[in-house]
Amino acid sequence: MPAPLSVPNTLPRARRRPPTAALLSVLALAAGTLAAGTLPAGAVPAGAVPAGAAPIAAAGSVPVPPHNPYAGPDGTATMHGDTGSSDTTPLAGPGAGALSSKRTALASACPTVLVGSDGLPVVLCTPIFGQVPTVHLLDPATGASLTSLELTKGSLLGGVYAYLDHEDRLVVVDGSRSLLRVGHRRDASGAWRLSVDRRLSLAEAVPDGDAVTGLSPDWRGRVWFATGAGTVGLADDRTGQVSSLRLPAGERVANSISTAPEGTAVTSTHATYLLTAGDDGVPRTVWRQAYDRGRARKPGLLSWGSGSTPTFLGPSSGTEWVAIVDNADTTVRLKVYRTADGTEVCSSPVLVASGGPGSENSPVGAGTSVYVAGTYGYPYPALPDGAGPSEPSSADFAGGLTRVDIRPDGSGCAIVWDNALRSAAVPKLSTATNTLHTVVRDPVIPGTKGTSLLDPYRYVQVDPATGRVVRSHQVGIGSLYDTLQMAGTVAPDGSYLQGTVTGVLRITAD
Repeated sequence: MPAPLSVPNTLPRARRRPPTAALLSVLALAAGTLAAGTLPAGAVPAGAVPAGAAPIAAAGSVPVPPHNPYAGPDGTATMHGDTGSSDTTPLAGPGAGALSSKRTALASACPTVLVGSDGLPVVLCTPIFGQVPTVHLLDPATGASLTSLELTKGSLLGGVYAYLDHEDRLVVVDGSRSLLRVGHRRDASGAWRLSVDRRLSLAEAVPDGDAVTGLSPDWRGRVWFATGAGTVGLADDRTGQVSSLRLPAGERVANSISTAPEGTAVTSTHATYLLTAGDDGVPRTVWRQAYDRGRARKPGLLSWGSGSTPTFLGPSSGTEWVAIVDNADTTVRLKVYRTADGTEVCSSPVLVASGGPGSENSPVGAGTSVYVAGTYGYPYPALPDGAGPSEPSSADFAGGLTRVDIRPDGSGCAIVWDNALRSAAVPKLSTATNTLHTVVRDPVIPGTKGTSLLDPYRYVQVDPATGRVVRSHQVGIGSLYDTLQMAGTVAPDGSYLQGTVTGVLRITAD
């Protein structure tokens, strides 16, 4: 661990609103992570495993959602790794040797870092100046931008979530409310170029002023999407068909969506849904489960409700269950539902050790284990339109990471460990090495929970069996390195690619 800086308590707090606050706050919708109050009955501190808890599976044997034939490689095709949003990867990440890092400065916040089957990273960013969503193709060896393509500017709520399809094309909805497939190839001179290969207007389903917040392919190649104002739709850009339904009045969708062979999971600000569509392409609700959304939005969350992109997981197929974290007032709970019918598998308190009940992150799910990172009090520079006031109005970022194991027969779940790790990004679990990867935000003053513009940031590897950090490397100091609860991606060459508010970090081992 690097030596802490000696800085007085009067440092300005990162909650100060910079000129680019609107940009940063909306990009923060792509993720989240933090903690909570006192240890309840059944909670276990980091390193202690309760009697009867399921042992962690051997490397490579953990069930994860099946490969979607219309998505790119598992682990790198979506922000959350796969279309089931498991936040797992079959890739190992930085191996033995000295860790090093390099920042590619793009003058942009880059929440979406994906890698296709050709090994080329495709990054979706929003520049600090102009705020026009821009796709970058990166050099896998250096991280430098090989070429870029500007998309149509629209609501900042759009253009955060995207995925790579089975032909390594970026699938995204731009500001014109058009579904795009952006491909990359070399031109006659050998230079790389990005171009829109296919376009389909979603204007008939997405009203003017609304924006797509999440999208994912189904097992027929159609594209599911959800909007901030609560429309869920299905588009087929091969036939031009677009169909949609509206969620109940007052329900919004502030995070992405997830797809599995059984259907599409959507978590609104009030409830979690499973939807399907037959040959007619018309979305239908299979089940709806309301959750405790609390009395108001909390500091460190960007909407009044769950901050989760729903996570598919399970002990056999990897999709038997759907998991989210609610927004209950005092202690948030992991909620796990049966994918088949929506009945509750279990409900467990999480983030109970460190003093902050809230998570803006998608849970990490693998087999029967779930990892929840907290974001309560994380200093987002600003809030999305319509977020509303938080209760309380502000809070320190305490940090927190909890592992919960679910009984394989679905008869309940229990905390395995709970700690105060100050994760500043969405963690990723490598099933190749059984290692959690993330970036943490250390306090300038050791032992405190405050944040400042001079906070150090560290890439860390965490043992999922104990919750302990086993390896770390400082990537930078100060707000240029703020990972703003965005998701990292393990690349095929072993590097770890992490979006920041100013570009992309590339972390490697010598």
